[in-house]
Amino acid sequence: MGRWCFAAGDLRKNFYRTSCPSAEAIVKKITEKLVASNPDIPADLLRMHFHDCFVRGCDASILITSTANSTAEKDAIPNLSLGGFDVIDEIKTELESKCAGKVSCADILALAARDAVSFQFQKPMWEVLTGRRDGKVSRASEALANLPSPFSNFSTLLRSFKSKGLTVHDLVVLSGAHTIGHGNCILFSNRLYNFTGKGDQDPSLDPTYAAFLKTKCRSLSDTTTVDMDPGSSKKFDASYFVNLKHKKGLFQSDAALLTDKQSNKIVGELVKSTDFFKEFSQSMKRMGAIEVLTGNSGEIRKKCGVINS
Repeated sequence: MGRWCFAAGDLRKNFYRTSCPSAEAIVKKITEKLVASNPDIPADLLRMHFHDCFVRGCDASILITSTANSTAEKDAIPNLSLGGFDVIDEIKTELESKCAGKVSCADILALAARDAVSFQFQKPMWEVLTGRRDGKVSRASEALANLPSPFSNFSTLLRSFKSKGLTVHDLVVLSGAHTIGHGNCILFSNRLYNFTGKGDQDPSLDPTYAAFLKTKCRSLSDTTTVDMDPGSSKKFDASYFVNLKHKKGLFQSDAALLTDKQSNKIVGELVKSTDFFKEFSQSMKRMGAIEVLTGNSGEIRKKCGVINS
């Protein structure tokens, strides 16, 4: 096949139908079992999938453990708060016992993220094409350089997404993933206590919401976590966009979506769950195809945390 760059066209439905027919069912079964006892897993896996795809594409480079001479992505500062690695490991162990060396860690992560988010709906919320292969490189420095920051303004966010082949529409839609999960106070407390360096509050933040956040984050150094989507942080829905319209986006990168005319308009088009789900499904398919390795590129890791020797 040669080692050129493959596009989404090389991913397909049911890639494992002959090599490991039960692969997708196994991923779903284990993911759902674990989500049933831990409601934080959907947010964890969705975030991990995003952090994987934005660094070297969706190649499971996020799962690799650092070695003595190489600091891997998972040890970069933005990834230190990731969770869900144990979920992927449990699925991988089961798949290796059923069909050794067949199913990539990259596909496991893409499928498990979808199945975890879909659990509350009892139906798949987006289609995951398969056939990704696992990368052999993972560098913390690349995570720092490629992952969008919660402090980013609109133009920085858009540049980041465009560099991955995504659009302003994808940027707004995928930000809706903040409908589930938590955010650490240190990532937004400057908006409460020292927005321009003068001990002031971010004027683009709803004052009542800001007062509530101050009861949770007592100072600039507080490391408490708060719900990203107030009142609905375990439920995957469109309330993120409703709250955002009311100036209740938690991060600067959320509020930034209101500062551009086009993205502000898109926010307004996503306040109904049916509309958001339809768009989210499309954008996730696009994100899940970023710079994927297929064919003879990469490898199928035996253990997700270790490159095959």
